[in-house]
Amino acid sequence: MAVWAIGDLQGCYDVTQRLLERIRFDPAVDRLWFCGDLVNRGGQSIETLRLVHSLREVSQVVLGNHDLSLLAVAERTPEEQRRVNPDLQGVLFADDAQALLGWLRGRPLCHVDRTLGWMMVHAGLAPKWTTQLAERHAREIEARLRGDNCRKLLKNMYGDGPDWSPRLQGSERDRAIINIFTRMRYCSPRGRIAFEHKGAPGSQPPGLYPWFSVPGHATRDLKIVCGHWSTLGLFIGNGVHAIDTGAVWSGKLTALQLDAEDLHIVQVPGRDVSAPPPKQRGFKHRPAAGQRRHDGAPPQGGQARS
Repeated sequence: MAVWAIGDLQGCYDVTQRLLERIRFDPAVDRLWFCGDLVNRGGQSIETLRLVHSLREVSQVVLGNHDLSLLAVAERTPEEQRRVNPDLQGVLFADDAQALLGWLRGRPLCHVDRTLGWMMVHAGLAPKWTTQLAERHAREIEARLRGDNCRKLLKNMYGDGPDWSPRLQGSERDRAIINIFTRMRYCSPRGRIAFEHKGAPGSQPPGLYPWFSVPGHATRDLKIVCGHWSTLGLFIGNGVHAIDTGAVWSGKLTALQLDAEDLHIVQVPGRDVSAPPPKQRGFKHRPAAGQRRHDGAPPQGGQARS
């Protein structure tokens, strides 16, 4: 038996199949952990979502920003849904869309296996969050996402603010938690996320740190596997294993064996034709909460960002 964590698929079905063949995945004995962002940009989102759904009995999946954005778009009118890119439309208007999206909505923001010694999230954790706090905050959002007010949650998740505080309530609290789990890259020691900075470490301005190396961050009792940050590449350090290696950008798709005694990584080449690279932005003052779109499909449709 082997337990494999796999980085962001982003609709790269053919690449995913190659990786499963490369690791000789056997659903009778092996298990998979997917780090989120199953869909968008790769051109094969419906095929990818169907594949992961077919493996649901032997896999764990956490939600990424692109997955949440797909769920948000699914709550809009058919006319609005037709404004998003064809890759997402292929999911939204599929015959089995209701079953696939209903299953996706039930996925968590973090998955923990304390026996194995691992936590999986899509992007990151707030500097002061222990793994226990992270679990607690993830369950808050998951309960809302699976409840009757799901549409309200998805509508109000867009925006860069507010900064996290345990005193937050309502939609602002929900948005702050979602942003941490699904959009975190750089932040300040006080936990302010720098959404506009997406480059490799060293490209950020002074005072910002990768979320896993913020001075004084909480001690964590589990190893963490995550995706989301393609420009970081494969990173192993500070108790973190970041495995989004840019398959959708003609990079690689990475699998990490979680139950191996030694580090065991398997990679296959990503898409043959690169999607347009994410735009890099200089430092700007943040607008008021709600004025900047979420790092997924924008509120009015169109192409999602990484």
